[in-house]
Amino acid sequence: MAYSLEQRFWCQRVLRFGFAFVCVCLGGYIVGPTSLLWRLKDKSRPQVSCLPCVCDCSSHTDDFFLTPGLADNTYSGCGQNDPDLNQELEKDTVALLSEEIALQKIVSKETMDRTSALTMDAKRASSHYQKEAEKCNAGVETCEEAREWAEAQLREELKLTALWEQRARQLGWKDRKRAYT
Repeated sequence: MAYSLEQRFWCQRVLRFGFAFVCVCLGGYIVGPTSLLWRLKDKSRPQVSCLPCVCDCSSHTDDFFLTPGLADNTYSGCGQNDPDLNQELEKDTVALLSEEIALQKIVSKETMDRTSALTMDAKRASSHYQKEAEKCNAGVETCEEAREWAEAQLREELKLTALWEQRARQLGWKDRKRAYT
């Protein structure tokens, strides 16, 4: 079934439009979420209230909203003169450090236990393989001795056969081989 020229151009236009639509949708899918995320980040600035302290924090709040984060140390002087806050921070620091040390002790003990268990397993496996190697070596020695004994017996048998053959030839025996046809 042949299409007319007008129908063919119409189908090509629909295909081009569909392809363009798919491209725009893919571009929106790829670029859209990131730009939407940036817009939401810009609008959602955190509202931070100053902790109770002796210093005047209200002069620093304007600087806070102009700067992009808390890493600028604008509140470095806030709470320096408050002994209760300093004591609480020191307690928290000491507690955190002691907790960190306790965790490191636990981790090192678990590591040592696991290492000891692995070492014992390796020693057991090594001992087992050593015993198997000794058994194998003993078996090889036995086989070698048996081979040497069999070779010696074969040599003796060949000597006796040669002696009997020689005596038989002296008595007139001739080796007759039958030819089968």
